[in-house]
Amino acid sequence: MAKSQRAHRLVPRRRRALFTAVGLLTVAGSVTVPLVAQATGGTDPADTARQRAFAAAAGEFHVPREVLLALAYQESAWDNHAGWQSAEGGYGPMHLTDVTATTVADGGADAAGPADVAKLAAPPALHTLRVAAKLTGLSLEMLRTNDAANIRGGAALLASYQEKLHSRASAEPADWYGAVARYSQASREQGARAFANRVFATVKNGASRTTPDGQRVSLAATPEIAPATDQLAELDLPMEKTAATECPDTVDCTFVPADPSTGQTSDRPANHIRIDTIVIHDTELSYKSAITTFQQPGTSASHYVMRSSDGAVSQMVRTKDIAFHTGNYSSNLHSIGIEHEGYAAHGANWYTEAQYEATADLVKYLAHRFQVPLDRQHIIGHDNVPGPSSTLISAMHWDPGPSWDWDHFMALLGKGGKERRGVGGAGSVVTIAPGFAYNEQTLQICPSDDPTGAVTACTDVNQPSDFVYLRTLPSKTAPLFGDWALHSGAKGTDRISDWGSTAQAGQQFVVAGTQGAWTAIWFSGSKVWFYNPHGVNTTRANGVTAVSSGATSDSKPVAVYGSGYPDASEYTTAGLKSSPQVPLSMYSIPAGQAYVATAAPAATDDYFASSGKAFIGGRTMYTIQYNHRTALVYSTDVSAEQLGGGRH
Repeated sequence: MAKSQRAHRLVPRRRRALFTAVGLLTVAGSVTVPLVAQATGGTDPADTARQRAFAAAAGEFHVPREVLLALAYQESAWDNHAGWQSAEGGYGPMHLTDVTATTVADGGADAAGPADVAKLAAPPALHTLRVAAKLTGLSLEMLRTNDAANIRGGAALLASYQEKLHSRASAEPADWYGAVARYSQASREQGARAFANRVFATVKNGASRTTPDGQRVSLAATPEIAPATDQLAELDLPMEKTAATECPDTVDCTFVPADPSTGQTSDRPANHIRIDTIVIHDTELSYKSAITTFQQPGTSASHYVMRSSDGAVSQMVRTKDIAFHTGNYSSNLHSIGIEHEGYAAHGANWYTEAQYEATADLVKYLAHRFQVPLDRQHIIGHDNVPGPSSTLISAMHWDPGPSWDWDHFMALLGKGGKERRGVGGAGSVVTIAPGFAYNEQTLQICPSDDPTGAVTACTDVNQPSDFVYLRTLPSKTAPLFGDWALHSGAKGTDRISDWGSTAQAGQQFVVAGTQGAWTAIWFSGSKVWFYNPHGVNTTRANGVTAVSSGATSDSKPVAVYGSGYPDASEYTTAGLKSSPQVPLSMYSIPAGQAYVATAAPAATDDYFASSGKAFIGGRTMYTIQYNHRTALVYSTDVSAEQLGGGRH
């Protein structure tokens, strides 16, 4: 989540809100449907049960199978969430909602009293699970916890919307556009259109996935689909008039201004403050509570907040302005922040396909506008941002955490997934690429990691993850590497919040050696090892620049920084108050080690909101992939070499 800049306040974490005041649509009237027992297929493979459940429900309620599959993919990526309720009050693959006054109150809805809470929880759009129960005759508990029942309930609900709109079913998927838009429960035409368009884009392009609980579900592409988009008018939804937003047309986007104290007015990049990074966050709050928090003085804010259920966006800070979102003012100067409703300790359950796809569209739009490269060196997580000073590194946030599927997200950006796995010898560069769905790691989650309150004692979980563990020796029994800022030289842990012992998908490092199935890299000033048989967890990287302190044993260690401000003497000459530029005391690049530069060296700089002017220093710095986080080094302190090229 966002952090304020110079004061570095930590935003208080609240219990999750299971409520968002979405539309006030009246749910379609009762439809008589048969109660057909869910086929299990007897001898059919257990890992295709959910695929068969979609087929059975589609046949029972005369819903085109591809529409039902595509709708559920947008709602949940076909996950069942193990019976949990999402941040939007939804259950199961079909995201059937059941919001109560209790969940509204627990979620911090900022209501004035019990009557207000009850009123907030009352709209029919927040109780689609109960409507599905009436349509199917199934119990509320079955619809919450049983996959097949939940899918039947969603199919019945969608069929009821189709009957209400057209008084008939249809075998043509294109004829279900209006019903799908209605299923979104959006209160504005923009939201309903964005949701329906994403569902039918999934029908057109197809999808395939193995869910976290091992279910294999797929949908073949139907490239010739031409949905009846004119049906949207039949819903008679209002077009909300809002302030202009900076979003692509494919995203449902409104402008909700953050409190002015959560950022600074600027004129990036026209005033020579470059925008070169987009930072992915999660909120650790509900969508509504995050927006409310960002509207409070003295807190922090990101430029955008993305809702879990449907990928709707609230822009809260103009991109030209500086938002206090990373906990590092130097990083804030050059970045745009996107918050995602979700919880890092349970990210795979709440990072929905709707979020991934809407965020990908938003990132591509922003990257095109500001010429930000679409790679993991410029599209980063909050957990990759460097600490601005030695004392603040350990307090840096670790969201979006190990459950953000970087492979899938980068594929949506049109990047990644095409390189062959492998690893070169010492001095070459690798990109960490463990996959996600099949990269299951053991993590310990403790109550302090989970603001939802669901975790009441430290618990080990096995889950798909975006990282590889780093060890001090090439052995599975060797201690995990302990980052100096977190452990002062002690061994690392498998705690979900312990970012120091992990290398993340898309990050690039210089190979320090290999031994059997193990690969060593230079990392945080040390030589660390990760399991990499036949290069299965890496791809070879070419055309990158590596920086080092020098090849000789008497080369001096290079100082590492968390910010890129001009020298103090330069401020004095200009008559300005300097920002502190001090090396990170526990970090350096020792002699003989090398690290990958994420971009060409950039000028040191600072910004003064009182005058609206940037102050550009006389020196340049490389941003490097130093450990799980990036860091900065002066270009004059290092030797730089491009793979395949000469020293410069």
